[in-house]
Amino acid sequence: MAAARVHLRPTSIDDREEFVSSMRASRKLHRPWLYPPTTSEAFDLMLARDRESFFPLVICRTGDGAIVGFFNISGVIRGGFQSAFVGYGGVAGFAGHGYMTEGMRLMLRHAFVEIGLHRVEANIQPGNEASIALVKRCGFVREGFSQRYLKVGGRWRDHERWAIRVEQWRAGDGGALR
Repeated sequence: MAAARVHLRPTSIDDREEFVSSMRASRKLHRPWLYPPTTSEAFDLMLARDRESFFPLVICRTGDGAIVGFFNISGVIRGGFQSAFVGYGGVAGFAGHGYMTEGMRLMLRHAFVEIGLHRVEANIQPGNEASIALVKRCGFVREGFSQRYLKVGGRWRDHERWAIRVEQWRAGDGGALR
């Protein structure tokens, strides 16, 4: 088995400078799909969110610790639902190397094993082909389409709803990551 190229860890205040700098440098990659924190103030607000329903994570290259992307598990609903949403973005300088695919698989393991979720949903704008390809590679299934679902960049935008349940994850790549 090959050594892991990336690892996942909780985002911390120590990540502020690198994260903000990386997100600023990645604006062309992200727009118009997402608007991650690009100021210290926005980063601090992200970290201040309720840690019972929001889990900010960074994906880092194993060799040098460089942040290559992020995942935010949010809107965690417990009880009979055990579900959450995931948002994510890569760092432009590391795009095209498969780090986000590896990171997504690690995030799913974290969501299903560590957090104990049953379902993870990703809402993706229809034109975001790279993001749709990523969730497909990682076992998500398209569940539907929602018009004007989420306000992104000041505009209500349509989104496709993609999701994966723990049993689908176990039957796919997740079984090998336990």
